[in-house]
Amino acid sequence: MSNILSGIRVLDFGRYIAGPYCATVLSDFGAEVIRIEKLAGSEDRYVTPLTEEQTGDGGLFMQMAQNKKGITLNPMKPEGREVVKRLVKTADVVVANLPIETLEAMGLDYESLKAVKEDIILTHGSAFGDEGPYKNRVGFDGLGQAMSGAMYMSGSEDEPRKLYGPYVDFTTALMGAIGTMAALRHRDMTGEGQVINTSLFGSSVLISSVTLMEQAMLQLNRVGTANRAQGAGPGDTFKTKDGWVLVQSLGWPLFERWTKLIGEDHWLSDPRFKTDQSRGDNNEIISERMAKWCAERTTKEAIAEMDKVRLPCGPVMSPQDVLDDPHLAAMGLLTEVEYPGFDKKIPVTELPIKMSKTDTKLKSRAPTLGEHTDEIMQSLGYSADEVADLRSKRVI
Repeated sequence: MSNILSGIRVLDFGRYIAGPYCATVLSDFGAEVIRIEKLAGSEDRYVTPLTEEQTGDGGLFMQMAQNKKGITLNPMKPEGREVVKRLVKTADVVVANLPIETLEAMGLDYESLKAVKEDIILTHGSAFGDEGPYKNRVGFDGLGQAMSGAMYMSGSEDEPRKLYGPYVDFTTALMGAIGTMAALRHRDMTGEGQVINTSLFGSSVLISSVTLMEQAMLQLNRVGTANRAQGAGPGDTFKTKDGWVLVQSLGWPLFERWTKLIGEDHWLSDPRFKTDQSRGDNNEIISERMAKWCAERTTKEAIAEMDKVRLPCGPVMSPQDVLDDPHLAAMGLLTEVEYPGFDKKIPVTELPIKMSKTDTKLKSRAPTLGEHTDEIMQSLGYSADEVADLRSKRVI
């Protein structure tokens, strides 16, 4: 199987998720990615420790840095800036989700990069983009959720609710990867590099787009209803005898299946439930009936009966439930990797894209701190003595 980005070199100056996972996706498609971090290890290397001592390389880094080579570097020192220039000369893409002022200080702004390599591609992610009154603000995934309407609508009338998973970060990373691959294609056609700008705010607005559209047109001023759907029904989480299930129905055929499930076809002739939106507007009534049905059954029993009528549903699973799930194993979504310092293998999630002619499988574990520094520096033309000198000066 081929690697479609073989021969492409990416410099990953990213932090946390939006930048690093963009580079990870490129590595999954075959690009050589060099992760550049602080001499003591960048902050994101230690997020979510995987040892009982709560120290050492963390889970976030294990996921974000798979398939990458690792180098430590201080680009703020003059000698470090020279290393950056040599790296850029060999690269096709620079990925950095850092404030624009930081990019300029490190010599990673587009004009500085272009002066070193004319056709370079810069994929720059930020919290709020490079235009507008918030352009200099910093932020994480949660700000995207909070400032896009998503957090407001995910909670209840009494309290907004941020979702646990950083979906804004991952969406921004994927937008960056898509933009980067399009830019590489553009370069193939024209010989030109370019800048790709992504933002947490932009990604979060995309995710909230339909809600924003409805508000702009109808001024409904909706408030959050927690897990209960507002545009269809039944759609909610329901307590069973031994757990919880999520049920999602959209469209008349699925509503018909639900009435068949509970054995009450009178719902079909009730004008309050004629359309998806009217069912959403009256979903509290539907949820009350479905809650009674679920409360009389175990989770396994409820799902089995809903599966019989093909009503979309599933159990609300804990992280351990997910790890134990047979479907997870059957799909091969996790790969266990060995990592220095750990006495058991670490389950890393594969890119959830499978292609018949392209290899997207995990190729290598995340690098230890500075694992490939000597190798990369020597490939840039530095002698062993020069590498030792730069290390003594805390440049690398």
